[in-house]
Amino acid sequence: ALDLVRRLDPQGTCTADYKESLLVQAQLMPDAPDGILEALAHLELLERGKIAEVAKKIKRSEEEVQEILERIKELSPFPGRQFDSSEVRYVTPDVQVVRKNDEFVIILNDEEIPVLGINPFFMKLSDGKDGEKPVRDFVRENIKEARWFIRSINQRNHTLLKVMRAVVEFQRAFFAKGPKYLAPLTLKDIAQEIGVHETTVSRIANGKYVQTEWGIFEIRYFFTNSISGAGSSGSRYSKEAVKEMIREIIQSEEGSLSDQDIADLLARRGIPLARRTVAKYRKELDLGSSYTRS
Repeated sequence: ALDLVRRLDPQGTCTADYKESLLVQAQLMPDAPDGILEALAHLELLERGKIAEVAKKIKRSEEEVQEILERIKELSPFPGRQFDSSEVRYVTPDVQVVRKNDEFVIILNDEEIPVLGINPFFMKLSDGKDGEKPVRDFVRENIKEARWFIRSINQRNHTLLKVMRAVVEFQRAFFAKGPKYLAPLTLKDIAQEIGVHETTVSRIANGKYVQTEWGIFEIRYFFTNSISGAGSSGSRYSKEAVKEMIREIIQSEEGSLSDQDIADLLARRGIPLARRTVAKYRKELDLGSSYTRS
């Protein structure tokens, strides 16, 4: 019955995640190119532009993989959104983290910030003796405010880079391996590291975005409470890392695991989690229950 529902318009609904939705749509595509299903098995590599690597894995030319990718772009990862009346929000990242060899380089996105300066005409007017004194005083006061504004922008960018350098150091495993390896981190940790107040870090973390190899994230995403592991090791995991584990368990499941089954599997890994917490995290991942995944 579920297979039948997935074939109804819009095709690809009632799936565990967007990857399965794309797979269902590709299977139903009347003129699907050869190799599209094999390519979708390596969707993470395609998302990162690793065309040559995918071509090698599925034993096809890079040109064929590029053509397959163009056809995949015709599909909708979230087909139900066409019925959503809410406005789509587009995000321009404020900063980018790029891996070069074994190091991470932080690049400030200043394309959205105009080059700021003070008009030489007004500088000359404020320094000279031409014109009326009230006019010169007015210009001088506004130049003073303009300089303060420019300094504030420069200080904001400087603090943003300092925060991101510290975040990258604390979260190197995430930037190297992906969301599953996000470590517990607090605003206080970063504030102490760079010598500023927690509220300063909080202002930087909220509403500003970073582009990574694994996608675009709000900076506050990297600040997450820890979940204690069981046993003598005392390992601690971030909430996001545990959610990624749940996603992996569901994606690799044989049959449909209940929330309690998933909790039991996590417990075997040394991560005690209540069934209701598993259900909460699963819903946050936008993954269906075992019934809808069956």
